[in-house]
Amino acid sequence: MQIELIDVSKQEGRETWIHPTSLKLRSGAFNILLGKTLAGKTTLLRLMAGLEKPSSGRIWFERKDVTGLPVRQRDIAMVYQQFINYPNWRVYDNIASPLKIAGHCDARIKRRVSEVCELLQLTPLLRRYPHELSGGQQQRLALARALVKRARLILLDEPLANLDYKLREELREELPGLFAGSGTTVVYATTEPGEALLLGGHTAALHEGRVCQYGATHQVFKEPANRVSAATFSDPPLNCAEVEKSDGRFSIDADIHWPVDARYRHLANGRYLLGLRPHQLLLHRAAPHSVRLKGRVDISEINGSESLLHVSIKGYQWVSQLHGVHTLEAGSDTPLYFDPLRCFLFDAEGNRVAAGGPA
Repeated sequence: MQIELIDVSKQEGRETWIHPTSLKLRSGAFNILLGKTLAGKTTLLRLMAGLEKPSSGRIWFERKDVTGLPVRQRDIAMVYQQFINYPNWRVYDNIASPLKIAGHCDARIKRRVSEVCELLQLTPLLRRYPHELSGGQQQRLALARALVKRARLILLDEPLANLDYKLREELREELPGLFAGSGTTVVYATTEPGEALLLGGHTAALHEGRVCQYGATHQVFKEPANRVSAATFSDPPLNCAEVEKSDGRFSIDADIHWPVDARYRHLANGRYLLGLRPHQLLLHRAAPHSVRLKGRVDISEINGSESLLHVSIKGYQWVSQLHGVHTLEAGSDTPLYFDPLRCFLFDAEGNRVAAGGPA
């Protein structure tokens, strides 16, 4: 059930939506397209579905070239962020429609519809029409119609975006298990790094129409290949600062420096870029070798059980993501700490510098 893009690009007039891309998605597994708005996620989904034709390149599915194959001849199902339902059909008939078209018997249709409605909490709504449903219920209806089809390729374009928090969290846990062992290849587009981590599977990090990395989701998160991939997988944004390696130490300026660990002694002296995720910038010293900073608090936000501190440090605007409630007055100074062994280091081209030598 593998889908593969070979040098696929998409242009509209003078605009390039997808730069030449080669990508082989994991067969029979959960694949995630992660990127900000306009990164190219929806365009890639539409190319895979056959709703758009590539400007160049080929698309293969199940060892067949499907580049020019009409969407109706592909065994796919797709769900958009903006739900699309048949307004004159009741909920049951909306969900059952793909199975009726495929010629399944009434007993099988009833069983499959019942199974998917239990998962999506639609059972009490089967006799209603779409206009009698809330926005979240209509999105669940569109999702149910795709799931009941059991297509070999399912494309999901931010399908949980319009659902309430509780149901969204439940479905994030349920969806990967729903397809496990089915042989179905799922491609799921999202703007949320946290959602990608919860769903697991494999992730392609997208930025401005380019795939900057693809691999197991947790591996891409923990070991980004480049600065763009690290930033794509960081929310709040990645904290960055220029550092210089010289005389056996790294320094941001004369006041902020730390010794070069054995893993980075092989690097040439010069300038590099430090990348630090917000949850790694702390109010306390977590390790003996932690680096101490002095930050000026710009904004202090409380977000449920977390706090976000927006701070100015030597001309850089950084964010600290903290567990618990922390109220610091805007304009006040505060010490902050980070572990230099847990940071990312990028070269002048933005590629992540590999550590060498003993850990």
